[in-house]
Amino acid sequence: MTLLSARRVTGRVWASADSYSFALRSARCYSTDPVAPSQTTFRKQPQFRDYFVTHLPSSSLHPDPRGPSSSFHKLPRSASIPHSGETSQSPTSFQALIDRETTVVRIPLRNAKHHFGAVTARGTRPSNEDTYQAGVIDIPAFAKRPPASLTIKRSKKQNITDPRESRGAETATGDPQVFYFGVFDGHGGTECSSFLRDYLHEYIQNAAFDIELQSSLRRGAKELPTTSELPVMQEGDRRRMGDLEKHLVQTWRRVVGGYFKRFQPPHFTYHGTESTVPSITDHISIEEVVEYAFLRADLDFVNAQAAKRDDDLAQAERPLNEDEIFHRPSMTRSPQIGGRARFKGGSTGSVAMISTPTPTPFWHPIAPSTLLVAHVGDTRILLCSTETGQAIPVTSNHHPSSPIEASRLRRYAATFVTDSFGEERMSGLANTRSFGDVQSKRIGVSAEPELNRIELGPAEFSFLVMVSDGISGTLLDQEIVDIVKEAKTPDQGAHDVVNFSTEVTNEGDNATCLVIRLGGWERRQEGGVGSMGTKESREWRRQDATDPRRSRT
Repeated sequence: MTLLSARRVTGRVWASADSYSFALRSARCYSTDPVAPSQTTFRKQPQFRDYFVTHLPSSSLHPDPRGPSSSFHKLPRSASIPHSGETSQSPTSFQALIDRETTVVRIPLRNAKHHFGAVTARGTRPSNEDTYQAGVIDIPAFAKRPPASLTIKRSKKQNITDPRESRGAETATGDPQVFYFGVFDGHGGTECSSFLRDYLHEYIQNAAFDIELQSSLRRGAKELPTTSELPVMQEGDRRRMGDLEKHLVQTWRRVVGGYFKRFQPPHFTYHGTESTVPSITDHISIEEVVEYAFLRADLDFVNAQAAKRDDDLAQAERPLNEDEIFHRPSMTRSPQIGGRARFKGGSTGSVAMISTPTPTPFWHPIAPSTLLVAHVGDTRILLCSTETGQAIPVTSNHHPSSPIEASRLRRYAATFVTDSFGEERMSGLANTRSFGDVQSKRIGVSAEPELNRIELGPAEFSFLVMVSDGISGTLLDQEIVDIVKEAKTPDQGAHDVVNFSTEVTNEGDNATCLVIRLGGWERRQEGGVGSMGTKESREWRRQDATDPRRSRT
């Protein structure tokens, strides 16, 4: 049974899959107690925000007029001296400065150019198929608990507390904010990459919402053992998670078949007819939640494309908003994933989520944090080491030339061919993992994410870079990192990377770059030789690209 003919056999699956994301957004805002079905408890629907919330003093440019009226406030600018850690004022006045009133403000992440930068360019392609997303995701914290030294306030030993300006505002649940960044490189069109930009974070939020995942920082929670092999476990509905995994795996096997008949996601506890009993009862890792969300989103997108008729020109030409009710797209009766016509392309995707154990934001030099990377395809994520200045890749390209991917797919892929550029391809695809690509699902082109958790120490890394293959296919990892080192802000760094890539490339592919500031940003030039390691080669590449005698194709 092929994927395109499965609709006639499993009509119920299609109906539930096509409206999955719409139903989650509209209907799952309550929970019913199984013991007392008549009692319904309202649950707040998770929301994604493109801004972060932080504390700022009542006047961030001038001293607080309600603070101490000491003479040091009235000194002229020419008489001011740099702060050396020693204060001439009394401890009482210094304490008043620290305790001055602050205001909780919302700062749009895309406008916070000193914290985040994002740039995308079309290149010489007819359209830009790259998309990206950045914001605060509404899920429980998944960072490790802070050590006792961070939880014991200095106020127990001294009469001084930490300034409130150096921490972000907590969420409604009391957890620090979890930041979400994503880069999606579409091929064949923007339908799949736009779907991931708009909805992938909702799949992650709704999965955590459905299983009632609890924070890893929750007070009173039992301390769980941690080893190098075992991820950080969090409390949740283990039975519900097993049911969701079982239904998802069985749907893949029944509807798609082929590779998915022996489909065993590495982080799932369900691997057969019954769920494997986890080593820790009623506890779930965030890796398992993210893997489920990736595979669920891919299944819904593929199902929606297979349910369409690509030869129905009249249906394809109808407007997308034909079914809108009261001119509200969110109330559309039949939501169309990927447009009206069948979309046969797909998209790669890399997602980075950062969680902190304390309200201090992850870009603060004293803040530890946890980075969780979920990756599919050949988009790339790099870290810059503050100590050595080296580029540290945290993702690998899912290409047929990869030994791991080749061994995974040899039994299903009929042909591995090498194109004129020397790149190995499988059924015409350069990536062995991607979202969408409905015609290649049976041979194993899946959205199983490569998951990697990294504990970021205070100021251990300078910044995080996320790029599409239009940049990573042209520049070396160290060149990308060194370009960002020379920039004054992450926003300027993203612009410089995209501009240099489009200047020296021969292909002109879509180029997208995200730069996220980390605790060691101010020391980014101190490690190793700074940005000088690749400066000479970059200058030569620029001169060669601008040489009028250079033959361009």
